[in-house]
Amino acid sequence: MELAYVCDWEKRQKNAHCPSIPVVCSWSCRNLVAFTTDLKSDDNEKDVSHMIHIIDTEHPWDVFSINSGHTEVISCLEWDQSGSRLLSADGDGQIKCWSMTDHLVNSWESILSSSLDRDPIIALSWLHNGVKLALHVEMSGSTNFGEKFSRVKFSPSLTLFGGKPMEGWLAVTVSGLVSVSLLKPGGSLLTASESLCRLRGRVALADIAFTGGGNIVVAATDGSSSSPVQFYKVVVSVVSEKCRIDTELLPSLFLRCTTDPMRRDKYPAVTHLKFLTRENSEQVLLCASNQTGSIVECWSLRKEGLPVNNIFQHRSPVVGEKQPTILKWRILTTTGDLERVSAVALPKLPIAISNTDLKVAPDTKFCPGLGLALAFHDGSIQIHHRLSLHFMGIYYSSSSSGPRPGDEATLKRQRTSGPFLHFKALQFSWTSLALVGIDNYGKLHMLRVSPSMCQVLDMNTTLRHLLFLLEYCMVTGYDWWDVLLHVLPNMVHNLVEKLHEEYMRQNQALQQVLATRIVAVKASLCKLSAATAARACDFHAKLLLMAISSTLKSLLRPHVLNTPDKSPGDRLSEICAKNTDTDIDKVMINLKTEEFVLDGPPLQSLQQLIQWVGDFVLYLLANLPNQGSMVRPGFGFMRDGASLGMLREMLVMIRIWGLLKPGCLPTFTAMSDSQDSLQLLFRLLTKLWLCSREDGPTQEPDEGLIDECCLLPSQLLVPSMDWLPVNDGVIVKLQGKNPLKLQFGKASSLPGAAGGAPLEALTRSPGSQKMDNLRCVFLGVCPTEESKACTRCGCVTMLRSPNKTNAMKQWEQRWIKNCLCGGLWRRIPAALS
Repeated sequence: MELAYVCDWEKRQKNAHCPSIPVVCSWSCRNLVAFTTDLKSDDNEKDVSHMIHIIDTEHPWDVFSINSGHTEVISCLEWDQSGSRLLSADGDGQIKCWSMTDHLVNSWESILSSSLDRDPIIALSWLHNGVKLALHVEMSGSTNFGEKFSRVKFSPSLTLFGGKPMEGWLAVTVSGLVSVSLLKPGGSLLTASESLCRLRGRVALADIAFTGGGNIVVAATDGSSSSPVQFYKVVVSVVSEKCRIDTELLPSLFLRCTTDPMRRDKYPAVTHLKFLTRENSEQVLLCASNQTGSIVECWSLRKEGLPVNNIFQHRSPVVGEKQPTILKWRILTTTGDLERVSAVALPKLPIAISNTDLKVAPDTKFCPGLGLALAFHDGSIQIHHRLSLHFMGIYYSSSSSGPRPGDEATLKRQRTSGPFLHFKALQFSWTSLALVGIDNYGKLHMLRVSPSMCQVLDMNTTLRHLLFLLEYCMVTGYDWWDVLLHVLPNMVHNLVEKLHEEYMRQNQALQQVLATRIVAVKASLCKLSAATAARACDFHAKLLLMAISSTLKSLLRPHVLNTPDKSPGDRLSEICAKNTDTDIDKVMINLKTEEFVLDGPPLQSLQQLIQWVGDFVLYLLANLPNQGSMVRPGFGFMRDGASLGMLREMLVMIRIWGLLKPGCLPTFTAMSDSQDSLQLLFRLLTKLWLCSREDGPTQEPDEGLIDECCLLPSQLLVPSMDWLPVNDGVIVKLQGKNPLKLQFGKASSLPGAAGGAPLEALTRSPGSQKMDNLRCVFLGVCPTEESKACTRCGCVTMLRSPNKTNAMKQWEQRWIKNCLCGGLWRRIPAALS
């Protein structure tokens, strides 16, 4: 493991509020990290504000801090399965549900809350929605995504009519109470509480897991290692519009260290209790500690045969009768004496943990998801196998020296006097390739966790592991930022090519579902290397092109209701693919123009998108003679028959709409009044498209086409295209081994580590025009409108819509929640916009 970056609190003025030690953090599947601090006022030491801070890992300095309104220390933070809502609970029994305001990651509000009167909450979880995916590492070489990632039959915790999962959350309190809050379709809450067992007692630690049958399992302990760890089955139902909770006692266990005569009184307190995975209630991790050390045990619930008394063994067996069985906890493994554990992080990657997987891992060398992280009070973090608990890797940091890799000798060296830097909270990312930690000085640390766990692997094996995880993120829709942490510039080209090969082997339906995701993955990969930065421009332009094409086609309506099975957009694609004529008017004659009849206002409001298509075609054709290498933006389109065909279809649509509403046509600065610009562009584009058609042999553009494109700048004024939004995130700056030192509230100004001269398309001068990348309009040099930017690609657009027409609202509604690359939105601070 190595440090990727560390964020420190900005140095405060004297007598200002200073953050104390954060103790809770949580990492969502969209790579949002939430953590807590307590702020004390200098005027009154008792006046404490319990803060929740939310960051996206790409812009860790842009922290959104919420004065939570909790009256006691926040004990739990839990993201929902979509990564868009957050639960917080405190020591006073208050639970709050936070949601994004206007779908912005740096703007949150509390939308719902529930309360358990002054009963501190120690465990919190969203109810399961029934979606579970399994990773099959042994099938990583398969060409079928369905064999690599399979949907597991899993029932939701509670279902509505028709099998739809009901949303809600479940909490466990210190007095042994389990509380459920259900989100009714109307937006109100339905709550109920029930005791875990008849004899309620103190619960110091608890954790929640789910079973495939829709039940919930709660593990609880009173904190003493000599007391049993109790397990309860919880069943939630709705009867007569009221929530009902049924609980049942399950087999319990005693820690092995308390039954060992050598360690009976050595570790008196249970400090950590966690199920190994959220969807597996049959394996649990326990940590017992004293003032200086800890021991960790892993237990598994197994079905065992119940011995029968000798009296009944001699009778003749009944046909079909089976030996009675019983569920019993058995210890899988235990560690030796360790330093005192300060935090535990369990991986979220859904790899089945069984004896079979123990055999698969050495063969595939695939380690993500197999290791759990233990943070110690001496500042070190160790990775142990989550089933066998054997040592896999270590990271060491102390208050006197910077982060460094460690080994056994490192642990034994003399420490300097003074308090150690150690982690109070620790969380794995969703692909288990990164760790986020909050230390006892209030700093946030991001650590890379190697996919090979420090094993020496050849390049092909490393690429296969990263490719496997990128495919997993594509299928699930999770953010792949933590995978990019491990992609070196020399890996980018091979990863992009292999990803495309695997994508093309999938069936047509799956390709359509993943069409935009794979382009977004390719774009984010290509930004990591100076050699492929131009391709990132092409992929971003392709995302916009695909979105505009589908929007314009969706405006077409059949003239007669009882039409054939093909939509007007499909018929347009089919006719344009068959008709290879270079005259746009001859292609237009074969279409039913009545299907293109639209009212004037929708066409006029879409003019800026139509203008972008015209400018884009002109840019591509004018730069065709200059495409001597892959470094120049636009090269990727010269051999992309599908994209060129898409552009050709849109020019035909624009031509027809121009006859109905000339004001919607793209405007070109022509050198001749008699120049038919659209006709000229269509003719040259068709010739280029014929060289790269999917159903024909690929050939180089002939000399005549190149000569005509050379003359194009003398006929039409070629616009400068705003190819790619400026991405000011940290991922392109983490290619080197040296960690970044950042401060909350101060944007990073460090140059990227990819090397090489930056592309003209990727740089912006301070006095250049700002662009709304989604509406395709200029905002001016100093925009006065509030803006938002994508956390992944940096795409900028206005926060409020200036348009009133339905057609433009339809376009903007596509991006209300996510950018066209799938990234989340963040409000741009006024000083940066």
